[in-house]
Amino acid sequence: MICRYVAAAYTCPVMSETTVLPADAHPHPLLGQLSALNHYRTYVDIGVVVVVLALTNLIAHFTTPWANVVTVPLAAAGLVALVRSRGLGWAELGLGREHWRSGAGYALAAVVLVASVIAIGVALPWTRPMFMNDHYATLSGAFLASMIIIPLQTVIPEELVFRGVLHGAMTRAWGFRGVAAAGSLLFGLWHVATSLGLTSSNVGFTRILGGGVAGMVAGVVLAVVATGAAGFVFTWLRGRSGSLIAPIALHWSLNGLGALAAALVWHVST
Repeated sequence: MICRYVAAAYTCPVMSETTVLPADAHPHPLLGQLSALNHYRTYVDIGVVVVVLALTNLIAHFTTPWANVVTVPLAAAGLVALVRSRGLGWAELGLGREHWRSGAGYALAAVVLVASVIAIGVALPWTRPMFMNDHYATLSGAFLASMIIIPLQTVIPEELVFRGVLHGAMTRAWGFRGVAAAGSLLFGLWHVATSLGLTSSNVGFTRILGGGVAGMVAGVVLAVVATGAAGFVFTWLRGRSGSLIAPIALHWSLNGLGALAAALVWHVST
């Protein structure tokens, strides 16, 4: 029995009994240092991802047309490989098999909801001009964009980065509230470059916001707010379902079905 009091958490070879650590025992200082180091590495990972995204956005939209095609998908693949090498698991990236079923269920509900809202918007005369985007003036072009270009160039890479890589890293650092706030803001800012020509290429927005510099600024602000709000919904779906399938489906339905609706409105109007 004497060996019980000699060293805590050591087994007595005679009695085969294990002592219990005292209630007031403090963890070893090394554990605190390791925890701080892990937090520091997480912040470094987040910083690297944000810098890579900023550079990717600039290269994709302000260099050559080919850069716009390949830069974002390549950056997404590279960032996924990076955080995997840093210890982020498939489930943390939203790619775990255990959440496929719940992700598919939320995905179906999201697509049906968006399709219904778009159908109502196309049917109403005062909202129909909002769909008249010059980029999707033909049915063939809109179909190609909806089924191939938008999923591969925009939706899947962006969701891998924002609801996969950033979501997983930020959850480790700040939890869901941090992801919802910072991730949504970054997603809104990500769309500044693509919204610079929003009012000049959309008949409905030009009528409402006007043209020129003032119209362009208003379009950028509107796009950042709208995509930031969409990013919050995508993040909620990602957290609720545990899978990237749901936000990918919602993101595609907003862009892909929107492109098809635009072509339909142009076809009917001309």
